[in-house]
Amino acid sequence: MPTKFRPCIDLHDGQVKQIVGASLSDSAPSTLKTNFVASQPPAYYSHLYRDNNLTGAHVIKLGANNDAAAREALAAWPNGLQVGGGITADNAQEWLDAGAEKVILTSWLFPNAKFDKERLLSLVERVGKGKIVIDVSCKRHGDKWIVAMNKWQTPTDMEVNEESISMLSEYCSEFLVHAADVEGLCQGIDEELVTNLGKWCHIPCTYAGGGKDISDLALAEKLSGGKVDLTYGSALDIFGGSGVKFADAVAWNRSRE
Repeated sequence: MPTKFRPCIDLHDGQVKQIVGASLSDSAPSTLKTNFVASQPPAYYSHLYRDNNLTGAHVIKLGANNDAAAREALAAWPNGLQVGGGITADNAQEWLDAGAEKVILTSWLFPNAKFDKERLLSLVERVGKGKIVIDVSCKRHGDKWIVAMNKWQTPTDMEVNEESISMLSEYCSEFLVHAADVEGLCQGIDEELVTNLGKWCHIPCTYAGGGKDISDLALAEKLSGGKVDLTYGSALDIFGGSGVKFADAVAWNRSRE
């Protein structure tokens, strides 16, 4: 099972942006560090991914004022993109009806920063595990990784380890893992985390955070045994980056088909 490049559309205030993950905060918006603001609308990226057969892309709504932009992205490639950000059991079906292939969940599963299994079960009952992606985005705490919610600002009571991944796997069809400490920094992937995800995950898993060079795809494939896919954000030339050419990432996927 080869590692693939998985693209993303990160939305902030209705625009496609690339943001340094650790700088996102509701309480201190002035600390926001933005690497890139697109002049193109969200649908432009949907069409780009569709035309290059890049499946499993995730559309992430970072905060308020992004619903219209997300709907535009989904409408441009119905059933071709996943959507996350503010998803709950009450609105999940609405987003699937709007054209999302799957819905991505984090913060809603952790009321008061504590994991609520009943919420997850209620969502499975409504839409089925095949439509659910769990985003176990995390921050390092010593030699562990702790799931972080609310734009990666609030640590929860869940450690990312073999036990938690195994338990969550029963109720979703894949994982998305943002390494919040390195997100948007283009300083390299968290190799230890990618290695562990390769050992722990037995369903599809996409890692995001720190990708800076096309060789990171081969590195992720080697570290995870091909079980973890990789997302590039700020390093990609289509997002103003200089580290990775979009055409090279597409070529990598074609070489792995």
